[in-house]
Amino acid sequence: MNIAVEELTGQGLVAEELFDRLANRIRKEQEMSQELATRIVDQALAFLATCAGASEPLSPSETVDIGWHTFILYTREYAAFCERLAGRFLHHEPTDTGSVSVSRTPAESMKVTMQAIRAAGYAVDPPLWDASAACNQCSEGCTHSSGDTGCHHHPVRTVTVLA
Repeated sequence: MNIAVEELTGQGLVAEELFDRLANRIRKEQEMSQELATRIVDQALAFLATCAGASEPLSPSETVDIGWHTFILYTREYAAFCERLAGRFLHHEPTDTGSVSVSRTPAESMKVTMQAIRAAGYAVDPPLWDASAACNQCSEGCTHSSGDTGCHHHPVRTVTVLA
């Protein structure tokens, strides 16, 4: 007997009204399509839900990080989400603070993170996790290739998982 297992989406983790506010804000601020903004929010929520139960630090891609940054702006909703899923606040810890070590390349980080998201039962949107994608945050021509740890103006970001 085969049992079909449906992957979860990040979109189902918050109320539709909040999801739409997040996607609309990204669409306007990043000047992108509604479809792409929706995908970013979905993956950011799946990433955060995965971080809630992770035993090791996970990193968002530059693109998914846009969704995390946007959600953090809604402090009450973000704090309630963290409490509900993780039982604690999920801090956004940039690697340039020195409190988070960067032991993986961006490509390795994205592979580990995508595997963790899949293991948590969430669907992964691979194009949003491509560590070699051109930097969409600046006009410096960044490539964030697999040998880099992030460019000098966009270091790789990692969430610290606290016990």
